[in-house]
Amino acid sequence: MNNNRIHPASFRDPDGWLFEQEGVLYRQVNRSYREDYEHLLQSGLDEELINKGLLIPHQEAPDVEPLTGEAFKIIRPERVPFISYPYEWSFSQLKDAALTTLNVQKRALNSGMSLKDATAYNIQFFQGKPVLIDTLSLEKYREGQPWPAYRQFCQHFLAPLALMSYCDARLSRLLQVFLDGVPLEMASTLLPRKTRFKFSLLTHIHLHAKSQRHYQQQPQKETTKVKSKAMSRTAFTGLIDSLQSAVSSLKGKDEQTTWSDYYDSACSKNYLEQKQQTVASFLEQLQPSSVWDLGANTGMFSRLASSQGAYTVSMDMDPACVEQNYRDVVENNETRVLPLVSDLINPSPGIGWNNQERMSLIERGPCHTMLALALVHHLAIANNLPFTRIANFFCQLGHNLIIEFVPKDDPRVQELLASREDIFPGYTREQFEADFEKFFLINNRVEAGDSGRILYLMEKR
Repeated sequence: MNNNRIHPASFRDPDGWLFEQEGVLYRQVNRSYREDYEHLLQSGLDEELINKGLLIPHQEAPDVEPLTGEAFKIIRPERVPFISYPYEWSFSQLKDAALTTLNVQKRALNSGMSLKDATAYNIQFFQGKPVLIDTLSLEKYREGQPWPAYRQFCQHFLAPLALMSYCDARLSRLLQVFLDGVPLEMASTLLPRKTRFKFSLLTHIHLHAKSQRHYQQQPQKETTKVKSKAMSRTAFTGLIDSLQSAVSSLKGKDEQTTWSDYYDSACSKNYLEQKQQTVASFLEQLQPSSVWDLGANTGMFSRLASSQGAYTVSMDMDPACVEQNYRDVVENNETRVLPLVSDLINPSPGIGWNNQERMSLIERGPCHTMLALALVHHLAIANNLPFTRIANFFCQLGHNLIIEFVPKDDPRVQELLASREDIFPGYTREQFEADFEKFFLINNRVEAGDSGRILYLMEKR
């Protein structure tokens, strides 16, 4: 058995795992899952979920050599263009992922199956919508069996959503610290007292947390007895309906931040039109297959890239911007834009077992083309990053770069300098070009209207 070939995020399930051969992704289905797999196909649930856009499409690959002797089948799932994680999602993204999980569970129960786990990591965004990517998480339903994924669903979905709704959208980052979801006891402590008067949150978070504490203090024999208590199908269905109602009732905070209306409040029409024309021209010249829009705001320029056929990951550190971006994706049925919350000063690291279960941002590259528009001054002045370090970082992310230089006399730069000493004598166009040319070839430069800003087209050396 060659464990090194098993995907580092897919080694925990004894029923099968992901692996790659010659750059193609496969999932091995082990003999231990045979009964469940055959029921999945014979019941028609597999086809139903795929047709409804709830399960990643896949097909059997009988000619592929199995990874181990335990194999029953090899399937080839359609590859997701970009792997994202729950701690990078906006409120509505996590909410839609939760509702997708519950929708899968309801349909599965009608076909005599159930989800054996409900981790948010089993959901990815595919063609603009959340889908289940772990086919092996579905198992045959056994009459009287409680839902084994109940606690996990509450920790991965309901608790962080409640914290984002009632406290702060940035609390989704707790999912990066707690890989098995936000502990219910912690969520119960952090949530305001008024949530105890909301029946769904009282039941699924506050009382759930209390029962967990109680059973953890019981002798092992008593704990096992409680956990094996039967649940009728009617009660099971009622539980899923209750969770669905709880998630649906949560609302995101409609916050307006400094940056969520940036292009409406801070830009002249001349500048914006010239910038759009230039960026569109650069993209047409490059014909990128993939674009990472770094500091995307609400995604205006991400859509320029996606309109030319590029799969575009639209990143911004402001949850309000990403929330609006995702709502636009849903409203317009966009399939090639993925909004994500990402702080480039502290990008997502490699975490989990051996720091490999969840990939860092850099590991998920390189992309074909990066957009870095109205961004560099925030990195260089607000965060004291030298141009050389910024250029080196961008060099690791992608091959081509469309970047905007904002001069020191620009009103936005002056805002950054208003409350601090100007210790940036090297913040000049000449120094910017000299430092970036250590890593990139400058193929073109265009002034953005009458703003004094410069747009550059660069290529990695």
